[in-house]
Amino acid sequence: MSDSPAARLQQLFESHRLTPTQRRIAHSMVRRAADAPFLSSVELAELAGVSQPSVTRFAVALGFDGYPALRRHLREVAPAESEAGKDAYNEYQQAVQAEIENLRHLSELLADPAAVERAGRLLAASRPLPVLGLRAASSQARGFAYFAAKVHPDVRLLDEGGTMLADRIDAARRAGASALLCFALPRHPKEVVEALAYARSAGLTVVTVADSAFAPVAGHSDLLIPAAVGTGLAFDTACAPMLLGRVLLEAMCDDLPDAQARLEEFDARAAARGLFVE
Repeated sequence: MSDSPAARLQQLFESHRLTPTQRRIAHSMVRRAADAPFLSSVELAELAGVSQPSVTRFAVALGFDGYPALRRHLREVAPAESEAGKDAYNEYQQAVQAEIENLRHLSELLADPAAVERAGRLLAASRPLPVLGLRAASSQARGFAYFAAKVHPDVRLLDEGGTMLADRIDAARRAGASALLCFALPRHPKEVVEALAYARSAGLTVVTVADSAFAPVAGHSDLLIPAAVGTGLAFDTACAPMLLGRVLLEAMCDDLPDAQARLEEFDARAAARGLFVE
């Protein structure tokens, strides 16, 4: 298993039952995993958008006497790392290296494929299959829906918010949908949390790809598979969530008996139309 800062924090937090506020703090620490052992309680509170006493209660919930004890623990378990090696990379290279680490962590998560296989079965069985992603996550949802439509008979992309979002979820449910796939990335729109709560109340099973197991959508997901985003640049990078989306596509295809036939049919039509440049 990886000894990455994010992996260590995930393991520490996942063994405890946390409140929504505490999950928010945990999520902020995972996103800033390399810096977490050196953040003051005030800095962490500002980062998570909570009060300083909430940070103290969070540390106590994890079994520590207070936040200083938690921070000491994180410093003690942090692997010795060569700062000179870090300094050898410029800021762009550091962002790439961070994404490589995110992909490595995703690979380790997929060593047990049970969650992905379950997700594939749920997505394949849902007719239609609504795919939700708003704002930063809209490109992930759109990419999944584009490829999924080649093998799944009815994919419905939900990439726009507003008052009609609930209507479209209702329409999918009435048409026979049994599951909804959501891509949820920072910053998490309130609309996504509300949409997932509504989808579950309508009877849909929610499968979510999120940047952390402690993301705000966790409490409204039946199956959440995390894939971290990179935070080293001005805007987050999402290589791991994109790759996880393709992995879910593969798992879904495995449970669609006519997936290969549909792909071959599409290729034949595309060739007949001269759709692609050879």
